[in-house]
Amino acid sequence: MTHRPSLALVAVSTISCLALSGCFSTGPSESTAATEETDDGRISIVHMQPPRSGLTPLSDDAFKLSRWSAAETLVILDDLGEAQPSLASEWEQTAPTEWTFTVRDGVSFHDGTPLTAEDVARSLTAAAGASPTPRILDGVDLTAAATEEMTVTVTTAVEDPLVPQRMSSPQLSILAAGAYDGDTVDARGTGTGPFVLTALDGTSSATLDRNEDYWGELAASSGIDVQFVPDGTARAAALRAGTADVVESIPVSQVAQIDEDLVFEVPMPRTNTLYLNTESGPFADPAVRAAAREAIDRATIVANVYEGRADIAERLLGPALPWAAEERDAGYQGILEHRPEPAAVDGVRISLGTFTDRAELPEVAVHLEQQLEAAGFVVEQDVREYQFIEADALDGAFDAFILSRATVLDSGDPVAYMYSDFACEGSFNISQFCDPAVDEALQKAAAIPAGAERRKAIIAAEAEILARDAAIPMLHERVIQGEAAGVDGAARDPRERSLVTGDTRVEQ
Repeated sequence: MTHRPSLALVAVSTISCLALSGCFSTGPSESTAATEETDDGRISIVHMQPPRSGLTPLSDDAFKLSRWSAAETLVILDDLGEAQPSLASEWEQTAPTEWTFTVRDGVSFHDGTPLTAEDVARSLTAAAGASPTPRILDGVDLTAAATEEMTVTVTTAVEDPLVPQRMSSPQLSILAAGAYDGDTVDARGTGTGPFVLTALDGTSSATLDRNEDYWGELAASSGIDVQFVPDGTARAAALRAGTADVVESIPVSQVAQIDEDLVFEVPMPRTNTLYLNTESGPFADPAVRAAAREAIDRATIVANVYEGRADIAERLLGPALPWAAEERDAGYQGILEHRPEPAAVDGVRISLGTFTDRAELPEVAVHLEQQLEAAGFVVEQDVREYQFIEADALDGAFDAFILSRATVLDSGDPVAYMYSDFACEGSFNISQFCDPAVDEALQKAAAIPAGAERRKAIIAAEAEILARDAAIPMLHERVIQGEAAGVDGAARDPRERSLVTGDTRVEQ
């Protein structure tokens, strides 16, 4: 079956994106619109964050190109996070550390040159050698070589069952030879998607036109006009005034002023979590951690801080990964039932840290302080900008730390996040946590190829982590997207790789 990526076209947003963001992509949809009769209308998009690196795909700007359907990857991910064909028509694991991808025939770049295996190898090699390394390849020793005119072999230093999923990252977009000039990569007119990036005006706007020679079905709209508007009030005003068709990231505070029929909430793979220091201080005692867990009133935080526009979290993985709930069973609950009883904590002093870069977190800290003190804790808050507090958090300077954490990274798989945060050797282990049973569960999950068995192992690892109260999930965030009346087919993508697809149109 040939899958057409539902990659998007709209893009960009505010000036303050935290490096902890985990972006990730929805799967393909079979061609659902975009017939030979295409709409002449253009789609106007208002985004929050402007490009930071001139739209080079070797930076986080790659996700803008993906959301505009301007650049494509070898594979895309479906709703389960499994790889589906895109610029690669098929692939196979030919050795423990080798994967061979067959390049789709009949694809041309926007500059008219045909797509070949050499082009794929060039793009992957440029990404692997970039500095800084694209997030999807961090810690991965990967090489790519054209083995025939239309086949590419990707080799890793160690066996990696997620190589196909890695190939879906927008940071591994395939561009024409003309895109590369030394260390500079220019995506204008060098992608393969249904829209061609024709102009970028610094950090204020971008223009895309329909690719009339697209290898799939032509886009329904003739182009996209993008504006970058960091101010949330201004973005909401553009939707109210009807000057934008699709608006990204509307602030909760602005929603009440907008027609509810124009507002859509998208569950995000991001969990607002309280990390507890399990190595030193009061929370080294599991019973004291249990007391903190029992003290937290999640519903109050969701209602008062997020105005009800978030989901109460009992687990690490939330509704953005619907398969997670389906995998949890009685055995999972049995593990949690063996958690220790809460200790008496009258007068126990704890330090609570968080940061100001995400405006809601200091507010969450205020509510948490009240709830923990009601249980008997004495709380001292420390709130700073993230750049000034991260090192202390990672060094275990706090007893508790509030973090909004992406639970699914670029491969569309939660194992990397769980390993980073909860393995003994994890690089982002704010909880200073180390437990052999958790390490064993994570290693088991990491070794299984993508699919049902891996998902089951991921949920088993989640249960082992939660059973030890190293981290207390509080809520799962949502993003609020605005769509003007008449907009049809805009993507509502938890992975933030799609926004407007080739099928999106504005009815006149």
